[in-house]
Amino acid sequence: MTSDDALMTARALVLRDLQTTQAADADSVSALEEAVTTRRWWASQWEEGKEYVAGLVAQDVQDALLSTVGRWPLCRVCDHDEPHALYIHPELGGPDPTWVCEASGIAVAALGELSAPQIG
Repeated sequence: MTSDDALMTARALVLRDLQTTQAADADSVSALEEAVTTRRWWASQWEEGKEYVAGLVAQDVQDALLSTVGRWPLCRVCDHDEPHALYIHPELGGPDPTWVCEASGIAVAALGELSAPQIG
């Protein structure tokens, strides 16, 4: 897998999670595109780092959205009353990035595999 392949995979995984959580709008997709562009240089400098790119792109999008829409994605699996976010584990973004509840530490889903919020 080339660095460009890794970046396109990262883009697809994060976009899927944005769509699934109903957070895919013009601002979030722009944040995703910016993250991919920024990480392109990073990946070109460290070829072995391509297994970390997807998680790092997800973290970059989280950081960008925090200042505009708030925490994303929110945890919907534990019983904490206060809204709280998921974070990517391991902290360096890979390998095998997973969304983990910041409050309980529960592994919720692999990156790109978040489920839609339950209505009702």
